[in-house]
Amino acid sequence: MGSVIVGGARTPIGKLLGVFASLTAVDLGAIAVDAALRRARIAPDQVDQVVLGHVLPAGCGQLPARQAAAQAGIPLTVPAMAVSKVCLAGLNAVATADMMIGSGLADVVVAGGMESMTQAPHLLRGSRQGTRFGDATMIDHVAHDALWDAFTDQSMGALTEHHDTGDAAVSRADADAFSVRSHRLAASSSDILGAEIVPVTVPHQHGDDREIGTDEGIRADTTVEALGRLRPAFTTGGGITAGSSSQLSDGAAAMVVMSEDAAVRHGCTPLARIGAYGTVAGPDSSLQLQPARAILAACRRAHLDPAELDLIEINEAFASVALASARQLGLTRHQIEERVNIHGGAIALGHPPGMSGARLVLHLALELHRRGRGTGVASLCGGGGQGDALVLEAV
Repeated sequence: MGSVIVGGARTPIGKLLGVFASLTAVDLGAIAVDAALRRARIAPDQVDQVVLGHVLPAGCGQLPARQAAAQAGIPLTVPAMAVSKVCLAGLNAVATADMMIGSGLADVVVAGGMESMTQAPHLLRGSRQGTRFGDATMIDHVAHDALWDAFTDQSMGALTEHHDTGDAAVSRADADAFSVRSHRLAASSSDILGAEIVPVTVPHQHGDDREIGTDEGIRADTTVEALGRLRPAFTTGGGITAGSSSQLSDGAAAMVVMSEDAAVRHGCTPLARIGAYGTVAGPDSSLQLQPARAILAACRRAHLDPAELDLIEINEAFASVALASARQLGLTRHQIEERVNIHGGAIALGHPPGMSGARLVLHLALELHRRGRGTGVASLCGGGGQGDALVLEAV
C-alpha cells in the first residue's frame, strides 16, 4: 500500500510587488494549508507531520513552516519542517511526505511549499563585524540565494544561455512560441486552474479588503511578435528574454498526503497515488536537461516507459528548459502539445521557488482525478544543477 494525495489547494500566484505584496510567506502558506485540510476533510489535529518547501526564509522568523502550520490551526504538538532545495523544494516536500509514510513515521502529512519573493529582504553581510571604512553593500536575498549559481557565479539566466548548446539548444523562435503557448493555455484553462485555487482576501489600509481569486501574471494577449521585440535579458545577443523566463512571484500550495489505509479510515477519496520519485544532479550546474533526467530516473524506478506517460509537467523556469527536456524525452512536437504543460506553466503563472514543485504535483493530481485515468509526472530543474520528478497515478 502506497501514499495518496486526498486533497489540496493553492493560492493564486501574485507578481513581484503585486497583489500579495503585503502578505508574508507564512501568511500565504497558512492559507494554503488551511484550505488543503478543509478540502481533504481532515481536522488539524489529525495531522502527524508538516513539510513545506521554502527557499527565502530570511526575516520570516524562526521556522516559518511551523508558523504556517500553527496559523492554519495545526496543534503545536505536530512537528513541522522546511525543505530548501531551491526550485525543487515543494516537490521534494511531497516526496518527503511519501517517505515519512512509507517508513511508518506518519500516516497523515501536510506537504507543500510557500514563498514571498516580494517580502524577501536585502541583506547587509558583514554588518555584525562592522565596516571600518568605505561603503557597505547590501545583497538581494532573492538574487543571491535563489537565482544565482554558486558554482559559476552567474545568474540562472546567464547560466542557461551558456549551456544552450548541443542536445539542450533551443532557438529564440521556439522559446518565444512556447512562451506564448503557456499564456494561451493558462488563459483558456481558467476553470481548471480555478478549481485548485483558494481565494485570498488582502487587507487594505484605505478602502475595502480585496479578494484575489486568479493568477496575476497571465497575459492572454501575448503574441510571438511582441515577444520577438524584447531584448535579451541576460547576455548580449542571447535568446532568453523576460518573456521566455518565469515570473518572480508570491504564492503557496499545500496538499494532504496519507497512506491508503489512512484514507480508508478517514473516509477520504484519493485524487492520485504517489509513484516513484526521481532525483538527479550534475554533471555540472546546468538546468536544461535536469527535468528530463529526473523523469527518466523516476520512470526507471517505476518500471515505466516514458512513452506511457499521459501527462508531463515540466516547470517553465525558462521556456528553453521545458522544451529541451521535453525533446530529451523523445517527444515529438505533437506529443509535446498534447502532453506537456497542457494548462500553461510558470512563464504564464509565475514561479515562487518554494511553491512551484508543490503546485505542479497538486495540478497533476487534480487533472488525473478529473480524467479518472492515466499516469503523469511532475518535474523541475533546480539551482546548482539538480532535478526532481514525481510520478503520480490516477486512482
